[in-house]
Amino acid sequence: MKKNPLQLLLNPSSIATVGASNNPLKMGTIQALSIVKDGFPGQFYPIHPTEEKVFGYKAYRSAYDLPEAPDLVMFVLPAPLVVKIMEDFGRIGTRRAIVITAGFREVGSEGKRLEEQLTEVAASYGIRFLGPNCMGIVNSELPLNVTVCPLSGKPGLLGMASQSGTYITQTLPYLQQRGIRLAKAISVGNEADLDLTDALEYLGSDQQCKAIALYIEGLKNAGRFLDVARKVTAQKPVIAQYVGGSDAGARAGSSHTGALAGPDYLYDGLFKQAGIIRVDSVEELYNQGWMLASQPPLKGSRIAVLTNSGGPGTAISHTCNAGGLEVPTFSEKLQAEIRQYLPPHGAAGNPVDLTFHLDAEAITTILPDLLLRSGEIDGLVVHGLMGTGFLKAIHPHLQELFAGISADDFSSQFKRDLSATLSVFDRYDLPVALSSFFGREDNFTDAYREMGVPVLDGPEKAARSMLALHRYRMVRQRAEYQPATLPPVSVGASQLIKRALTEGRSVLDEYESKQLLAAYGVPAVQEILTHSEKEAVEAAAAIGYPLAIKGCSAKFAHKTEKGLIHLNVINEEGVRESYRSVMKAAGEEIPLLVSKMVTGSRELMSGVVRHSSFGPCVLFGLGGIMAEAFKDRTFRLAPLNEAEAIEMLQDIRAKELLGPYRGMPAVDQGKMAAVLQAVGNLALLHQEISEIDLNPVMISGSNPVVVDALVVLSCPADVS
Repeated sequence: MKKNPLQLLLNPSSIATVGASNNPLKMGTIQALSIVKDGFPGQFYPIHPTEEKVFGYKAYRSAYDLPEAPDLVMFVLPAPLVVKIMEDFGRIGTRRAIVITAGFREVGSEGKRLEEQLTEVAASYGIRFLGPNCMGIVNSELPLNVTVCPLSGKPGLLGMASQSGTYITQTLPYLQQRGIRLAKAISVGNEADLDLTDALEYLGSDQQCKAIALYIEGLKNAGRFLDVARKVTAQKPVIAQYVGGSDAGARAGSSHTGALAGPDYLYDGLFKQAGIIRVDSVEELYNQGWMLASQPPLKGSRIAVLTNSGGPGTAISHTCNAGGLEVPTFSEKLQAEIRQYLPPHGAAGNPVDLTFHLDAEAITTILPDLLLRSGEIDGLVVHGLMGTGFLKAIHPHLQELFAGISADDFSSQFKRDLSATLSVFDRYDLPVALSSFFGREDNFTDAYREMGVPVLDGPEKAARSMLALHRYRMVRQRAEYQPATLPPVSVGASQLIKRALTEGRSVLDEYESKQLLAAYGVPAVQEILTHSEKEAVEAAAAIGYPLAIKGCSAKFAHKTEKGLIHLNVINEEGVRESYRSVMKAAGEEIPLLVSKMVTGSRELMSGVVRHSSFGPCVLFGLGGIMAEAFKDRTFRLAPLNEAEAIEMLQDIRAKELLGPYRGMPAVDQGKMAAVLQAVGNLALLHQEISEIDLNPVMISGSNPVVVDALVVLSCPADVS
């Protein structure tokens, strides 16, 4: 298997920096200091045109003066100088680079031209690089840190790839304070060469990374990302935050890294299709990412809640239950065992509530052990483990009673050996999330975080972290992905599209659209296209009443508003009246569709939209005239296999309508899934299609029937 280019970039034996000096206020200096101060075990070569030494290390005038070609070179210098020096390193044999320097594509046309030159030079020498406009990398295993903030502590478990450098560097102290430890972290910047998908692929294969967090402003190629993500999420959890789905987010991302954003609904569908857990904030990205990385997988849905306060216990229980987890009532046997360690007013049923019981051993050691070995739970959330933090908090009210003793001296008198407490969570292969309002100033919080157990600063956050494990459990329960198979191209469909484009038309009328769909097996209503009142009457007699009568012209996309649709026509007189009414509303002679009236109370919709970085995406949702008001819909990238299409059916809020509902039979999900697959295949096989709109898709009995359809075309050069 071909080795990922990031393997060498994150594991170099030698590094050169261009832009480091003895000036501690320069960014290049700060980043170079991270390399040497945080324990990089390899050779370090500062490049400087005038300095003899850079913080004690021999400095070299240029790449040509180095004793060897370094594995990695890092650039922190003005943008116009980078291309020439990149070429120098290419000539001596360096094949990996990190371009920290900004001032490229993100600043406009001149920067874009400079970035293209940089990419061309790197490619000519086989150099693979991160950036420009990035903050570098972290490899806690080597160790290697080229960012501006120090890296300390034990090697971590959470991998991260980010289109914002801040989230792998300025956050390092923040993460350390919370006990969250990165394994590998990669800032991709403008992604002129190596991109977020390359980073995901590398982190997916890295044994140190137990879970992966992604910060995303936009993807260049969603299809490739999906292919890689499917493989990774089958092995380890991936969690992502996407911020480009609003106008403001897209605009900010473009000016930040030149990222190509897309509609939020497409990214939401992409993440679901890929098995990626989506979150809404960077705090959740870290918290839930750490839970996924540090805790055993959740094997079932039964959660125990242990608390010293009713409010947090209720909040945890509610959040877990609302997210799909169970908070079951314990057996009488287990409750009897629990009551031995509770005050008389405590609750043993689940949540287990000690109600401000000051016996720390009960909530930190005895009861967790009892619950974890009970066989009645699959995970545990605890609120209220506290020691010295609480004592320091109440010290101001007690110091007079203790002869002015200091807060530290006061709390130290109550310190205890935590080894038995800490060993409880190591003893069982079950996930645990803790909640405390005290930080590292508390000996319990400090010890748990040092041990790697997640301690969240709020009960709901602890519950949502457990829910992240539940969401990944749902991902792992999906059937192994089987690639979709495309049908052969329909010659008739190709000819139909070619004829419309030759005539200069970008929209197929309803009849043509249904012909196109029929070529790929999409079921449509029985209908006849007519061109006169006489033909309409004859068609009505052939089909049988009741009927739907519709004007059929690509000029009129929204026929209802134009008065071009007449429903439940029951006789010849009605056909004639409908014909005349439609012609009057259209203001000209147009063809008339005479259609069998489809009965059914459930209206769905399907279709395809395109986006420059996504290609064709399949839509499914609630249809009819209220579709835009409810916006109950979901998207996936084409092509779809059957499992993905059926999963879409369960991804709308109104999914209960697809089952037996008020005397109506369940929708034939296999047939509805086939419609979704077919429209996706159609758009892939015919690149001229830019949009497909099937609304409504009526459910007649159990079967989907396309009642109205619209296909929009564009020249092949205009579509992705």
